[in-house]
Amino acid sequence: MKQSQLSAKLAYGAADIYGGGSFLIISILYLVFLTDVVGMNPALAGSIPMIGKIWDALTDPLMGNIVDRTESRYGSKRFYLLIGSFAGSITFAMMWLSISATPQITYFFYLFMYILFSTGFTIVMVPYNALLPDMISDYTQRSAYTMYRMIFSALAAILAGLVPNMMVQRLGSSAEQGFLIMGITFGVIFFLSIFFTFLKSWEKARPVVKTSFKDSFKESFSVFRNRSFRLYLGIFLFGQGSADFITTLVIYFLAVVLRQPEQFTFIMAGVLISQLLAMFVFQIVLKKTSKKFPVYLGFPIRIVATISMIFFAYANAPILPIFIASFVSGLGTAASSVTSYAILTDLTDVDYLITSKRRAGVYSGMATFSRKIANGLAIWLIGILLSVFQYDANIPVPQDVTIQGIKFMFIALPVVFMLATLYFTYKFPITKETYDILSREIERREGKIDAHISHEDRSVCEQITGFNFDQLWKEENAR
Repeated sequence: MKQSQLSAKLAYGAADIYGGGSFLIISILYLVFLTDVVGMNPALAGSIPMIGKIWDALTDPLMGNIVDRTESRYGSKRFYLLIGSFAGSITFAMMWLSISATPQITYFFYLFMYILFSTGFTIVMVPYNALLPDMISDYTQRSAYTMYRMIFSALAAILAGLVPNMMVQRLGSSAEQGFLIMGITFGVIFFLSIFFTFLKSWEKARPVVKTSFKDSFKESFSVFRNRSFRLYLGIFLFGQGSADFITTLVIYFLAVVLRQPEQFTFIMAGVLISQLLAMFVFQIVLKKTSKKFPVYLGFPIRIVATISMIFFAYANAPILPIFIASFVSGLGTAASSVTSYAILTDLTDVDYLITSKRRAGVYSGMATFSRKIANGLAIWLIGILLSVFQYDANIPVPQDVTIQGIKFMFIALPVVFMLATLYFTYKFPITKETYDILSREIERREGKIDAHISHEDRSVCEQITGFNFDQLWKEENAR
């Protein structure tokens, strides 16, 4: 039974405490854990997330297809949230175990731990990303629900960005114990957040997909024929990738370039609090403008703030200018998440016009896979570049090549990714007006209305889908 709008929005948003929090902790701390605590070579450590993506290439599309084929008293998506509440939390905690073994065994152990976590994340996030289209049909209401999800994600980011590092430093008799205590604690928090969403959400009944699993993998990659989805990936991958560079490198930037590692909590608090404030601002912006406008507003500001850090990127520089630039940058970072998740819910409707089939699970699976790819590529690239720039945690005074290299990665790479995000956002064709045209055409195809479609509306449908108008609404387009 549906609840009040506020309680329903809170219920929907809660699971992104796991979705946003777990990824942020891994982005900030996992490479540091592997290089500085485990003692792994940076290039090898950075390869672990990327190799995990090869596994994701199978599991994410597979999970999307499993979701679309599932019949359950709880609904196909909520059933896996129940399972995922256990799988996601346990596998996260296991990542922070410490072992004493040969370098080869150590490498494969942490690769296996990462793959377990990635599988748990898939079990939760694929059905979760597919849930909203089956809860809410209205374009504007979907934006409101998405904003609550982003607010939860921002709150989780504050918790996950500040508390884990303090726990690692202050709990346990060693860094190894500190990381493990942190992993178990947040595993419990993530379990509660996912389980709450399972308990209090709902979903409309949808026909179960009957396609064979052999054909389902073809269907998974057929989403790339959808022009809106391809452009969405540009927004999602480059936007989230630009944030991954910052969150993964901030510890290295403070310790190596500024020589002020003790300022981590101060800087991250500014970034994360500004992101939370921006979530509330962008909720108003979305209602008055469009789902793309947060990127148009936030990213130019973030680019200027990021570039300004170059003037204070030296040892023992005053920390206040870095804090201010980081705070302003955080306002822009929130824009990417808001826009990405707001437009994701509309892509299944575009696909429905293309294929005449509802495939929310497939789209969610490919979007989750793409998010992991963005994160994995960013961490892998950082690991390789740290090795190229001769980073060594055991050297008390870093070499100049290391300092300049980390400075380049922390400032220049995110700017390039942000410019790419702005380009793909500009090209993305779905607005409130074009979505209304899309919805009317779907109703016309379903036989709910008998109306003539104008040449202009036909052109909009072609622009959104990437298909000739006469080739729309065909099941063969899903293969």
